[in-house]
Amino acid sequence: TMSLREHALSLFRGAVGTVRPAPMLKRALKLQGNGDPQLLVKGQAFPVKRDLYLVGFGKAVLGMAAAAEEILGDHLARGIINVPLGIQESLQRAGMQEMLLKPHSKIQVIEGAKNNLPDAEALKGAVAIQELAQGLTADDLLLVLISGGGSALLPAPIPPILLEEKEKLTKLLASRGAAIQELNIVRKTLSVLKGGGLAQLAHPARVVSLILSDVIGDPLDIIASGPTAASSHSVQDCLQILTKYNLLHSLPKSVEMVLSSSPTKPTAPENYSHVSNIILGSNTLALEEAKRQAEGLGYAALVLSAAVRGEVGRVATLYCQLIQLVCLGFTGLRDGPLSDKLRGDLLQLAAELQIPGLDLDEFLEALRGLGPARPVCILAGGETTVQLRGTGKGGRNQELALRVGLGLHRAQATGASSPHGRCEILFLSGGTDGQDGPTEAAGAFCSPGLVAEALQEGLDVEAFLRNNDSYSFFSRFQGGHHLLVTGLTGTNVMDIQAILIRAM
Repeated sequence: TMSLREHALSLFRGAVGTVRPAPMLKRALKLQGNGDPQLLVKGQAFPVKRDLYLVGFGKAVLGMAAAAEEILGDHLARGIINVPLGIQESLQRAGMQEMLLKPHSKIQVIEGAKNNLPDAEALKGAVAIQELAQGLTADDLLLVLISGGGSALLPAPIPPILLEEKEKLTKLLASRGAAIQELNIVRKTLSVLKGGGLAQLAHPARVVSLILSDVIGDPLDIIASGPTAASSHSVQDCLQILTKYNLLHSLPKSVEMVLSSSPTKPTAPENYSHVSNIILGSNTLALEEAKRQAEGLGYAALVLSAAVRGEVGRVATLYCQLIQLVCLGFTGLRDGPLSDKLRGDLLQLAAELQIPGLDLDEFLEALRGLGPARPVCILAGGETTVQLRGTGKGGRNQELALRVGLGLHRAQATGASSPHGRCEILFLSGGTDGQDGPTEAAGAFCSPGLVAEALQEGLDVEAFLRNNDSYSFFSRFQGGHHLLVTGLTGTNVMDIQAILIRAM
């Protein structure tokens, strides 16, 4: 029989495979007919009356553009994409030719946004995209490819604001504790292309956006700062944020000028009738594929949520309690004081974490409905946060895996749920982009057994966690066998977690 690790790895690969740019685009995008060609996107038809243009920005856009050019062929007049600095060389080195454009491509590639920060190169690309959009007519069709990281790759401050001034203001806000949503609102208000600006400039051309989401809940106006989506915010919101952080009276003259002459209301939704925003890939889609594969391997599979968020230690506790509950079910102790206590703790923790769209009562009911014989697979996705206190190496996925392993080991050691002993458990957490923190790992596999082994060897697991050094911990065992190493995947839909449990 395959090990739980092999199963988990196969589920993770399947999930990531389904949101890789090329297969994803080929499933969703078709070009039909020669006389009156039509672009079909997920069954919606868009007539190609004259020329087809393509622009794009984001970390996964190079692979998306390569696949799109193959599908569009000679119908594509020209394209411009803004991608992260060094990505072509990285993909070349990783042997991922299918993610690169062919020689003589009609698509111009501009690399910028070093360290994911807007810079002069990114601005050059943004200006080129702006000029292309402004020159379109009612008979043209503009295909826009968007993925995470697109915000830094599309900086175009409204003149006379300089890129440095906008950056300085953003940094100042961040240093005073502004949330990412607040930063985005300010950026959008001062930007030519964000917050629907690109779509407005391309009018009257037909605009079709294909989006790979790396944001919880897939909000169109947040992914890459929503260049083709109606913004739900006005200049009033921006002024409120600047007031809140006491910056209203120390703004550069250029920012004051732009704010005082900005329209007070956001652009009306009817002004976006020429735009179609279509989400092609997301964490939800990746989890659906993993669930399908888990069922194929004989598991009873359930998806917890595609929007798990919160501090990594608290999320680990949530997973530990869920796993203990499943193990109790395996041993016929589903009803009893321990089970009731776990259920109560879980509901309280879930309420505190406020995971969007998670109905834990309903999930626990589904869990109760599973027969005791079948192995169980619980899948989840989203993005946790880590408080950096140490100087070690690791990332949020490796740390989450180690914390879950440690939590389960503790529960076993205190005898809080002896039934564990009759359960084989594996927890996997990985980043779908193939990167987790500054290491070559995308995440890690962990089990209570691994933690027990470490403690027998005299390792202080908590010290590794205090030092944010989960990578060094996992590297010590079986030549790093517990690290998830996939290499760059060319896509990004946040993280995926898989919990596999079978009776021993």
